[in-house]
Amino acid sequence: MTESARSFPRSIDLLSHQECRLVVVDVQEKLLPVIPQGDQLVARIQQLIQAARLFEIPLSCSEQYPKGLGPTVSELAEMLPAPQEKLHFSASECLGWGAAANMSDSRTKVVLTGIEAHICVQQTALDLLALGYRVIIPVDAVASRNQLDWEIALKRMENSGASITTTESILFEWCEVAGTEEFKQISRLVTGKK
Repeated sequence: MTESARSFPRSIDLLSHQECRLVVVDVQEKLLPVIPQGDQLVARIQQLIQAARLFEIPLSCSEQYPKGLGPTVSELAEMLPAPQEKLHFSASECLGWGAAANMSDSRTKVVLTGIEAHICVQQTALDLLALGYRVIIPVDAVASRNQLDWEIALKRMENSGASITTTESILFEWCEVAGTEEFKQISRLVTGKK
C-alpha cells in the first residue's frame, strides 16, 4: 500500500519524519569510556543519525564543558553539525528553539539521545516538555554510568510525559512503509547488510 492509498489517519503517537528533530547530548571523549557498552550506544546513535540524514531530519549536538570533558567522540562528530557548548546540564537553552508553539515548522517531536540519561538527557527532556515539545527517548541510545540511574531516569522522563521506545522502532516509524528506497536503506542499517 502506498502512502497515497492510505484510507485511515495515522496515529499521532507514531513518529513522522516530517515532525521530528534529533538531538545528541554530550557523547564526549572523557564521558564515553565510563559508560557500560558505550560502543553499542554509539552504534545506535549512528543509526539514528544516518536515518535522520536520509529523511532530512534536523540534527543538533551539545557538549558539556568540552574543556574538561573533551569533544564529541569522533565516530559521531564526523556525522553531526558543529556542537553547541554548554555549562547548564540541560541542553534546551543552547539549542535555541524556544517554545514549540512558536516554531516556524511542524518539527515539535524531539528524539533525544546521549549521556548521561539521569543528568543532561533527563534535564533536557524535562525542559523540552515544559516548552511544549513531545520528547521521545530511545532506551538503547541513552546511557548512564550506573544501571539504577538509567532506570530511574527513564521512569521519571516517562512519568513526566516523554515517550519511551527503541532505536529500531523509531527508524521504522520514520520509514512508515515498505517497498521504498528509504525502506531498503533502513533495513540495511538495522541488519548491517550492505
